[in-house]
Amino acid sequence: MMTPAITMESLAIKTENKFRTLVSKRAYEKGEIICAIPSEDVREKPNRFTVQIGRDKHTHVGKLAALNHSCDPNVILDTGNMQMVACKDIEKGDELYFFYPSTEWEMDAPFICLCGSANCINVVAGARFLPLSTLERHYLNPHIRDLMIELLKNTKHNLERLRG
Repeated sequence: MMTPAITMESLAIKTENKFRTLVSKRAYEKGEIICAIPSEDVREKPNRFTVQIGRDKHTHVGKLAALNHSCDPNVILDTGNMQMVACKDIEKGDELYFFYPSTEWEMDAPFICLCGSANCINVVAGARFLPLSTLERHYLNPHIRDLMIELLKNTKHNLERLRG
């Protein structure tokens, strides 16, 4: 699949009461590619303007840094294909949200979630701190799945060692 050009003309940053949000300037259907995820500035350490794209790889995402978290997201960040994709139908003017633990193993700055979803995780700290039963309801990027499998194997190994 070809990656679309990094064009974000269909996205706007809205600032209200000192809070930034990313809104769509057009409608998208579920499954439609919205834009590419920028990958020109990859770093080892995260910050509030990056998204984790690998075990120790974080990319500065420019305008996409205004994407907020929701436990009921309308977009996914597919770091395998470096694309933002609609996971629900999106109307013009809708705020765009993604599930932060789908890309982030450990958040640099955890926070309380106020999304109001029936399945709200309450504290957004990264995938590492969530049970599998919660994670399996969401799209997870390959690096998050790999890190989760590694954590489970290490836990199993440690339990077996304790049993002697």
